[in-house]
Amino acid sequence: MNLSFIIGLVVGTVLVVFGIVFDGNTFQVVFGNIGNFFDPTSILVTVGGTLGAMIASFPLNYFAKIPAHFGIVLGRQKQDPLYYINVMTDLSQEARKKGLLALEDSVSEFEDTFLRDSVMLIVDAMEPDKVRDQLDNELSNIENRHSQVWNLYDKGAALAPGFGMIGTLIGLVNMLKSMDFEDEGGASALAQNMSVALITTFYGSIMANLIFIPFGNQLRLAHDQEMLCKEIIIEGIISIQAGENPRHIHEKLLSYLTYRQREQAGTGESE
Repeated sequence: MNLSFIIGLVVGTVLVVFGIVFDGNTFQVVFGNIGNFFDPTSILVTVGGTLGAMIASFPLNYFAKIPAHFGIVLGRQKQDPLYYINVMTDLSQEARKKGLLALEDSVSEFEDTFLRDSVMLIVDAMEPDKVRDQLDNELSNIENRHSQVWNLYDKGAALAPGFGMIGTLIGLVNMLKSMDFEDEGGASALAQNMSVALITTFYGSIMANLIFIPFGNQLRLAHDQEMLCKEIIIEGIISIQAGENPRHIHEKLLSYLTYRQREQAGTGESE
């Protein structure tokens, strides 16, 4: 479970709600203030407009993958660099004892498709330069595909405040058209309508800063972790093919980790 995302979302929501209900003048909590920030029409304009513009900006198959995105953000990260370092070390030891062809028997044990394909490249005796070029090309394509994913949420973060402002403009136009100061309640009606008009801006800002931006950033972090693991695989595969010493390979791959991670690796622990 990704506790940082959940804790941040809960803390942000609680503090926003607290800011709504807390009256700084009387130092009291007034839960009735929450009703001032609920307006169905404003929700339809902001949420509906943002989603509509996102649908118009991206193919529909992007949205079919949103449940998988939730699984990535909310789930515990499965990409562990230390795991891949140990795998590369074990493969190098096996290759040193039995030869590269012996690695083919180990391929079926791996769930990671990139890892399996990478091992098979050196088993098939492809030239080292071609192995690196092919793996680097695969890495570049993965990065392009992943960037399309977080671009969806970046676009939502850009659109939500805009539609919040559109909703505010709609409210202001309607308010000005219906404004009547000759009526005794005209001034109070003006203030009430003005507050409703501003709510859409509030909705747009909340959607952008509390939902879309954190969600997209979590996807970026997951991507960075995955790319780190794949870089470890590439470096390990090239080193194994070159016949380098397993201990040297292990030490070289540890350089991809932070000093704290290296210390934990030395005690048999992993983050």
